[in-house]
Amino acid sequence: MSKKDEKAMQKAVQAEEIEALFVQSAAGMAYENGRLTLSGVAPTTLMFSDRPKRVTGHLPTEEFLDSWGDGQDSFADDPPNAVLSIFSEEEVNDVVVVLREPALEADRFSYQVDILDGEMPASGGANSLFIDVIGRPLTPVSIAGVRRRGRRRGRRRMRRRDRRRMMY
Repeated sequence: MSKKDEKAMQKAVQAEEIEALFVQSAAGMAYENGRLTLSGVAPTTLMFSDRPKRVTGHLPTEEFLDSWGDGQDSFADDPPNAVLSIFSEEEVNDVVVVLREPALEADRFSYQVDILDGEMPASGGANSLFIDVIGRPLTPVSIAGVRRRGRRRGRRRMRRRDRRRMMY
């Protein structure tokens, strides 16, 4: 771990509560029987937080796995939501999942997943897994909830627009 990353981690540990989002990148993915496997996963997992702390850093992917069950609100106790973005020449396919039972073997990181939204392909190329904020349960924003909130806000805007039209 570099000095900069160590400093970021110390800052994160000292913070009362941060909303850290984790991102894992991989060259490929496979899905079978509820198990998502990221192949060619990067050796580090990116983490960053939002205002006001703005903590950024890289954490060895192995350490990310080792910390899965740490703390009172650990990912083991309260599995995180995540968005898997799978890139292809034609499109980006986003799948919202709940992550459970992580495992790391060489450069393959796997999770048992529950699909919340989207369609998981059997295989795919380059991808990024955006793992939800860890400042639970007080966190007001979740990456997996962004899509739901966007749809709700869109419906509200349409209802307001319709009401205005009815008034005139």
